[in-house]
Parts: sequence; C-alpha cells; structure tokens
Amino acid sequence: MTNTPATAIGTAQPPVPGWTPPSPLRRKAILDRARSIAIVGASSSPARASNFVMTYLKSSSCDFDLYPVHPTETEILGLPVFPSLAAVSDAIGGPIDIVDVFRRVEDCPTVAAEAVGVGARTLWLQLGLWSVEAAEIALAGGLEVVMNRCTKIEHARFAGGLHLAGFDTGVISSKRPG
Repeated sequence: MTNTPATAIGTAQPPVPGWTPPSPLRRKAILDRARSIAIVGASSSPARASNFVMTYLKSSSCDFDLYPVHPTETEILGLPVFPSLAAVSDAIGGPIDIVDVFRRVEDCPTVAAEAVGVGARTLWLQLGLWSVEAAEIALAGGLEVVMNRCTKIEHARFAGGLHLAGFDTGVISSKRPG
C-alpha cells in the first residue's frame, strides 16, 4: 500500500494503482445484485445526507435490507442500529453486499479494513469521499470499490427516478406546469 493521504473531492484526486472507477453498467450491476447495505455513519438527523439516502433506500421502490451502523444510535427510521460492521455480519449470518460509507475521509481506511474483515462485497464511498488507502485495503481484500458516488443518486439514475429535486415527478415535459 502507498502512504498517499485521503483527499476530499474538490482537489485533484490521486489515482489508485490497479483500480479503474466502475462504469455505469458496473455500478448498476453492483446495485442489482445487492440485497444488504450497511450504512456506516448513519444518522437519525433528517438534515444529514445519510438519513436522506436511507429514507430513499428504505422506500418501496428499493428492495434492500438496510443496516444502519453508528456506535451511539439505537434506532434510525424504525431500523435497529448496529455498533459495528461485525455486529451486522453476525446478525445477518453472511456477507454484507455493500458497505456504504458516510464518514470523514480520514476514517475510510479503518472502515475499509472492517469491511474486508467481515467479508463484504463492495466498499462504496459516498459523494465527496476519495481515499487511495481505503481503496487499496478494499481491493487487496477482494472487494469492489466505488468512490465519490451516491447510492441514492445511482439507484435513482438506473431506476428512472432521478430528478433535480431528487425525486421522480412523473411529468415528462420541458414546460412548467400551468
């Protein structure tokens, strides 16, 4: 592994040796095969991105088993919260399909190591997160890696529900409603 520091989006992103960002078709395939998503850094606050994404992923248009992960929360959106990825893995008795990360960029390598440790299939770093070290850890552990992408946006894009406001209005027109 290199000692390249994690960086926030907005600055030039260092490449990850041996990794190419997954194409749209690959991201769709990752979401299509996924049943379980552990949301690391989940929050009960509706003002937080993790809560908004969880609300969308919990909707009837999505068919995911969601597992919020936060060391001090107990319930978010009616779902029990787990203190760690290991607790999620023990509860479901198998691998986690996607570890969706809403943490500071400097925390991503630790989360990647935990994801490898529980046999997760994909490490997914949310918008604004890019960590060479986390990607290298995940890749070395056999995980797929997605960085600087939002699971909600990607799912909505592929399901036909993406709109500027984040929801499908059902209107197909360039004209404003009268």
